[in-house]
Amino acid sequence: MAKNPRILIPLTLLLILTILSPITAIPPETLTNAAETLQNSGYIAMSLTLNENANSLLSETTSATIFAPPDLIFAHFGQPSLSLVQYHFSPLIFSSSSLRSLITRTRIPTMLSDHYLVITSTSSSNHISINNVRVTDSPVFDDGILAVYGVENFFDPDFRVADAPAPNGGGNGCRKVNGGDHGAFHDAGNVLISRGYSVMASFLNLQLLGLGFEESQSQSQRNGLTIFAPVDEVMVDYSDRFPDYPSLFLRHVLPCKVSLNELVSIENGSVLSVGTFLNGFRVNVTRSGVTLKANEVNIVFPDMYYSDWLVIHGISDVISVLELEEDFDESDDDLSEPISPVGSSRGPDGDL
Repeated sequence: MAKNPRILIPLTLLLILTILSPITAIPPETLTNAAETLQNSGYIAMSLTLNENANSLLSETTSATIFAPPDLIFAHFGQPSLSLVQYHFSPLIFSSSSLRSLITRTRIPTMLSDHYLVITSTSSSNHISINNVRVTDSPVFDDGILAVYGVENFFDPDFRVADAPAPNGGGNGCRKVNGGDHGAFHDAGNVLISRGYSVMASFLNLQLLGLGFEESQSQSQRNGLTIFAPVDEVMVDYSDRFPDYPSLFLRHVLPCKVSLNELVSIENGSVLSVGTFLNGFRVNVTRSGVTLKANEVNIVFPDMYYSDWLVIHGISDVISVLELEEDFDESDDDLSEPISPVGSSRGPDGDL
């Protein structure tokens, strides 16, 4: 018999939701703090470059990653062109762990149109490299909105490597993988809290046991998951909408794994459509140039948490329910079929 979903509402979750206010752009104090940290850390030239170009490059993004060459490189090559500066700014934020999770030849979008950075370090490397340029192991600055890493040299915009191999399984960019344990849920929740996604962390800890991840299951019986996590500030509108909590959580969870490597492999202008744990609701992932979106919501922190079977992407807003799709093509690959949420009239195998 299917379980009846129950959303527990801890006081801490209510407090988080009631004190938040929306963020629509990178706050000026973040840019100021980043520039000061760069200056104090020996990246004076990039500090000045950030001050000069922040308004033009970062005014329309809610997060970013900057790669900063040292002053000696600036002195050797002179003041870089605007296009070269754009190539060192990404509209996505990456923690050091998320950078390390990216496989070789994964492309990272940049502010320079139609140009990507490329991960060149391997899984056996003891450091991160992009475009064959070494990146500092930890960020020079990271406040959860903006991350800045030091790099040994300027990136070459003409750098090219062969495309990464197509992801295994499914062929549609959504992989079902086996494995998983509840320790990953706890670790993922801690990462979410540390990065400003505390509300989704609370939902994660309260709900995943109801999505078929019981303790009695072996790892081989558990499928992979992808979670789209809205940043705390955009969750404030849901603070008093308790009946919406099940839908709010379930529509942000996919029953398979879609990492950044799969996201950037989506052809420009095409759509990856995947069913969610909310019965009848699908997420359409699109790529337009360097912009990645899930149902028109920007993906701003890809691979915020990454494991063999679980990946979490930070997004800039809540994925809204406009219209549930009632009919599905029975011939669709099972990777894109929705899984009935806990408490629906269907069991895990579709039986009534």
